[in-house]
Amino acid sequence: MVIKPFTVDLDKPLVFQVGHLGEAYNEWVHQPIVSKEGPRFFANDYMELLTRTAWWVIPLVWLPVVSWLVSMSFRMGLTLPQVALAVVGGIFIWTLMEYVLHRFLFHMKTTGYWGNTIHYLFHGCHHKHPMDGMRLVFPPAATAILCVPFWNTFRLLSPPSVAPALFGGTLLGYVAYDVTHYYLHHGKPYKRLTQDLKRYHLNHHFRNQSKGFGITSSLWDNVFGTVPSTKAAEKMSNQ
Repeated sequence: MVIKPFTVDLDKPLVFQVGHLGEAYNEWVHQPIVSKEGPRFFANDYMELLTRTAWWVIPLVWLPVVSWLVSMSFRMGLTLPQVALAVVGGIFIWTLMEYVLHRFLFHMKTTGYWGNTIHYLFHGCHHKHPMDGMRLVFPPAATAILCVPFWNTFRLLSPPSVAPALFGGTLLGYVAYDVTHYYLHHGKPYKRLTQDLKRYHLNHHFRNQSKGFGITSSLWDNVFGTVPSTKAAEKMSNQ
């Protein structure tokens, strides 16, 4: 008896289907469907709503938190130059986090049912449907949960007065990342820098998903040798 491989039905909610792909999941998820129409994730309307986030929600939610964190360091006695240095340090820390998370967590290979399912929710959905604008930025509720261990780490490893501004800078870097990421997919860059960033990122999506993990810059790709070939997805970058 020949067992037919599992086939995902794109007309049905996807999340609890993709796990059944097993070892075929990695190949399937890196065959993008280029459409601004996003798929349905869950049959439950409330669960479905939680997966959809407009890009502007990110700065609306997190910039006040950044301001509050920075003000905490001021209230605890840091001077303006010290706070500025801590914020810049936090932004720099984010650039490394952006690279590490994208390369080692979001692009980890999975084959089991729950591994595939969780990976699809975190990042696989973005590679399968890269132009789905409502599932491009990270939902604030999920970000808040992930912030807890990082905040505790910052408090443990840095002085009490420095930790808030340092973490605020990291959070500011995250906001810049998410907004930039959205723009690279849906904006129309007219300056050389943003045109190059868009070309670089779309190259990661449509030509070589195993390289080019930087979104806001290629700094850590250069450091760790994961810069892709210079020939990019020119056609996609002009759309």
